[in-house]
Amino acid sequence: MPQSLSKVYVHLTFSTKHRQKLIDKTIETHLFEYIGGICRGLECNPVIVGGYENHVHILCLLSRKIVQMKLLEEVKKQSSKWIKTKGDSYKSFYWQDGYGIFSVNPSEIDVVKKYIQNQADHHQVKSFKDEYRTLLHKYDVKFDERYVWD
Repeated sequence: MPQSLSKVYVHLTFSTKHRQKLIDKTIETHLFEYIGGICRGLECNPVIVGGYENHVHILCLLSRKIVQMKLLEEVKKQSSKWIKTKGDSYKSFYWQDGYGIFSVNPSEIDVVKKYIQNQADHHQVKSFKDEYRTLLHKYDVKFDERYVWD
């Protein structure tokens, strides 16, 4: 019987609407765990979910049964609904409309994992906007600055 085999690692990143610092210490661990659960439910097994104050990073194995856009749509929709139930300070929580998704070579998994683990240190010297621009340049993604941010 023929098999359909796939092993595609992806690094996803997106921010809160207008990069509001709404991911605080009270909620971040629970949010990252919840997002990991959403990924597992979509058969996109997470390697790590992390982030800092106004954005998240997800490193996962993309299921061969789901398209990228659907994965992002479900992660953002479900996590946004969930976080709004966690207290008054999260009632107006929204994710930005856009996102970045980048392929990851399996030999680089540990590098990307460490990068996501060290977000708090990393963002002492670099903003999310600068970090995102760096990723876009690294992956040679053409973009128009006017349409990247919301």
